[in-house]
Amino acid sequence: MAIHQEVRFKASPEKIYAALTSGKAFGQITGAPAEVTAVEGQPISLFGGQITGRNIELVPDKSLVQAWRVGAWPSGVYSIVRITLEKEGDQTKLTLDHTGYPNGAAEHLEGGWHKMYWEPLRAYLG
Repeated sequence: MAIHQEVRFKASPEKIYAALTSGKAFGQITGAPAEVTAVEGQPISLFGGQITGRNIELVPDKSLVQAWRVGAWPSGVYSIVRITLEKEGDQTKLTLDHTGYPNGAAEHLEGGWHKMYWEPLRAYLG
């Protein structure tokens, strides 16, 4: 089971990376409380705690890997979220690979990435 999405934004990889690794910026993007930093090993809490996890690997302006879970999932169940950023002319290609989530969660997660992440991020970036 894996979700693979490619989305393009008219913004630099640096601006997108900063938006995804700053609690203040992420909160502005989504309109919900967020705790996330650009520090490996640090816990994350997004959408007021609906999503929690930890930063596993961060390569500034290029990629981030997080252990990531929805609060309603069984205790101790985490998935892996990998986001890579690649400059393409005046755009950035963002590639998401999300694996290890519980059976039956794919459809909800697939749409959730667009609705809760990519659409608000696009609006934030202008």
